[in-house]
Amino acid sequence: MTTIQWRPQVNALTKPQSYRPQVVPRGTSGYDKMAADISTANPVYNAELLRSVAPLIMDWIQQELINGWQVTLEDAFTFHPSMTGKMAGPDDPLPNANELLQVKVYAARSFVQTVRQKAKLERLPMNEKLPQVTSSEDTKLKLADVLNPDGVLRLTGSNLWFDEDDPDCGCVIAGTESGTVKQSTFASVANSEILLVPDIPAQAQPWNNECSLSITTQYTEHGTPRTGLYRTRLRSPLLVERMGHPNPPETGILSGNGASPLVSVTGGSVSADERLRIQAIFDAVEDCLLFNLLDMKEDGAKGTEVPAVANGELTLLGFSGSAVSSLTISVNDYASLKKLVHDQYGGRLADILDVKLA
Repeated sequence: MTTIQWRPQVNALTKPQSYRPQVVPRGTSGYDKMAADISTANPVYNAELLRSVAPLIMDWIQQELINGWQVTLEDAFTFHPSMTGKMAGPDDPLPNANELLQVKVYAARSFVQTVRQKAKLERLPMNEKLPQVTSSEDTKLKLADVLNPDGVLRLTGSNLWFDEDDPDCGCVIAGTESGTVKQSTFASVANSEILLVPDIPAQAQPWNNECSLSITTQYTEHGTPRTGLYRTRLRSPLLVERMGHPNPPETGILSGNGASPLVSVTGGSVSADERLRIQAIFDAVEDCLLFNLLDMKEDGAKGTEVPAVANGELTLLGFSGSAVSSLTISVNDYASLKKLVHDQYGGRLADILDVKLA
């Protein structure tokens, strides 16, 4: 069994100075991991079915709250709607505030007690104050961890502010294969958010579209510059061209910093230019990779998943309304791709493809 990690943090509100324990999450679990873990522990339950049912349960809870009900899941959680705001008198109208309605979630006492009894705590050493990027999103495409040369990248986190005129501070985007660019075009720089127009470094091969991002700042005039690295890799769109030709050129996709692509687009049936996404998901239950095509919206339209367990050619069907009826891909290095998806991308790797007829 793993532990709950924590570290001491300075409590700036007390004099003399004191410290408080702060939990350090190992990561973020979601529907995919939940379905895989439950299915592994209880093989009678299919992981795909569990993954499909879980969001339906959340939708049901949300609809019950909308209808004015409180939802109590025995020995687990209670959900109920609440309101915030202030009225001068009992007959006054409700304040016109966007955040008037709230949703409160409480854990059952028995649920908390079980966590307390079974959890083991692990102390981590104190760390220095560093800029911490917790999320990135392209504001034009509304997609996370995408480097769109035609968009604006929003970074959120803590301790992010830096002096744009300080040569020792700034934001750097570096290709994992080669190339480093210090960013220069910012819409805003604040402690909790940075908006920038990304300048993407050129790398050796077109499929080397993977980058890292770091922020360096200096908290006091004579302090030491400190650098924080965003732990998630960013990826820029890839051009898949001449799909109207009988023998289109192979295009490397879903790859890292290698000298050859792990996957290539080798052909397909396309009726018009289109931007879409392709993803590879690691299925822990079946120990395979699942490939499919997606539209450009999270939780939007998607094509049928196609499994792969070795090198070879796959045909991925398009989704409803797509000009791409199918794409043929070649998995060139299955072992390396599986390791990349699992180790570096938390089980899901996606690329944006600009599919062109000419």
